[in-house]
Amino acid sequence: MAARSRPARASAVVKANGYGLGIEPVVRTLSEAGCRDFFTATIDEAITARRLAPHAHILVLNGIYPGTEQCFRKHRLTPILCSMEQVQLWDEACTRDGRLPYALHVDTGMNRLGVTMPEALAAAEREDTDRPALIMSHLACADDPDRPENARQLESFQAVRRAFQSIESSLSNSAGIILGGAYLCDLTRPGIALYGGEAVNRAENPMQVVATAKARILQIRRAPAGSTVSYGATVRLPRDTKIAVCAVGYADGYLRSLSGSGIPLRDTDAPAPVASLHGQAIPVLGRVTMDLTMFDVTDVVGQKVRCGDFVELFGKSHRLDDLARSAGTIGYEILTSLGSRYARHYQSSSL
Repeated sequence: MAARSRPARASAVVKANGYGLGIEPVVRTLSEAGCRDFFTATIDEAITARRLAPHAHILVLNGIYPGTEQCFRKHRLTPILCSMEQVQLWDEACTRDGRLPYALHVDTGMNRLGVTMPEALAAAEREDTDRPALIMSHLACADDPDRPENARQLESFQAVRRAFQSIESSLSNSAGIILGGAYLCDLTRPGIALYGGEAVNRAENPMQVVATAKARILQIRRAPAGSTVSYGATVRLPRDTKIAVCAVGYADGYLRSLSGSGIPLRDTDAPAPVASLHGQAIPVLGRVTMDLTMFDVTDVVGQKVRCGDFVELFGKSHRLDDLARSAGTIGYEILTSLGSRYARHYQSSSL
């Protein structure tokens, strides 16, 4: 992402507990790799990041609310102000306690956080308040490069950049980085790509696998043809079947929409949900339950299937976004839904 961002500088978005992988090892690793700018959603996340990266520039996407001003000052955090009310609150705090930098979020068409375009342009003309250290916006459709909204948002943001001359700017998330060119601005904000996920729809993912999730086989069952599996008896077996009962369920973020049948949440055109065992695909059987999921291991060949073996839910054999498509969702949700019952193991490698 740093290479694709040049000549802009790449930051790292580490919100939502480092996209579900653990903010502490994520910030530590990226800091060691040379990252000097981090984005969090909340002030609690930012305080954790500050402890791990004492010399980094840490920005808080959700901005401020009354009573948090001193916390930003104490931990040397930069609020990203997203409304004129927040701008006024920060200005009053700085008038009282001394000036500190802030970033200004401008909405250019997503209608999520951000001051409006007229408000941003009016703020650029004011001389009675400090100017921001950074202006930023967020792309709504960058994961689909052909959407005209991308160019419209870029045009709007360029107008804001001209109004705030000589101030750093940031527009691109992971997908925006891949769009490249004028979208890069001065600072990019890669998120999902840092964690191995797809950033652009219907395009080859250039990122290496970062995370692998596995579940232990608790029991091997042999069920006769005609019998049913899991709640609701939604699956009737067409043959004698070997079933691996695994210790993972929707309480762990293995979504109920991954159920093999009988669940209307999953798009009927989505690929059938599978995991991987010894490099071979094994289908989900019946409904995913809170703590357990059943897989058909009848056709696994070459190695014996044993209790205690681990099936790969996603990783090198079964990509994160393939699993997400089976669930009718996106890789972001799969990662950020990973539950606390997984034993997490971290491996470092040469960057």
